[in-house]
Amino acid sequence: MLDEKATTQALAVMATKFPKVGSSLVADSDFHFLLAVILSAQTTDAAVNRVTPALFAAYPQPENLMQAQPIEVEKYISTLGLYHNKARYLVACARDLVNNFASQVPRNHRDLQSLAGVGRKTADVVLAERFHIPALAVDTHVERVSKRLAMVATDASVLQTEKVLMTKIPQEEWIHAHHLFITWGRQVCTARNPACASCPLLAMCQEGKRRMNEVNA
Repeated sequence: MLDEKATTQALAVMATKFPKVGSSLVADSDFHFLLAVILSAQTTDAAVNRVTPALFAAYPQPENLMQAQPIEVEKYISTLGLYHNKARYLVACARDLVNNFASQVPRNHRDLQSLAGVGRKTADVVLAERFHIPALAVDTHVERVSKRLAMVATDASVLQTEKVLMTKIPQEEWIHAHHLFITWGRQVCTARNPACASCPLLAMCQEGKRRMNEVNA
């Protein structure tokens, strides 16, 4: 297992290769960003960004969206996976915002997770990106990269992965680390064909070494 020092060293290598990282979701308000994050579940950010301009224009405020029927929302997001459920979540989330939070997106985990369609990962992303509150959201890229590099145990749950990473990475680096993991997972340590042969982290990656040994066997 990589210790705290090796974990930060690995992140420094990632930052050298990708000096500019950040959220790729596009939104013009806290409310719209929250909707975009809900829509991004099991869907690429690029796909979400293609549908949100029309969605946001149709529903500029929670009060507009809460009055819509899910079937009306579906026509804006029908190209996304799970769009039936997501349409219901968006309408219910808007209703929760209006009824419980004066139409304002909450700034803490408990209240965010009380909203329809919002789990811990979504809450982490919203807190980090919109309010700059330290959080380290664990998505599929974060989980895959951190486990392949043995920063966390391979059988760790998502919550366990988050907690371990938060102990190994300085709090002021959590948001940046989240983006580094995602970029690394998308462009280097991909799910099916990771670029192990050219990866600058191969020397400290037991999973990468195993894969290379299999290739060269």
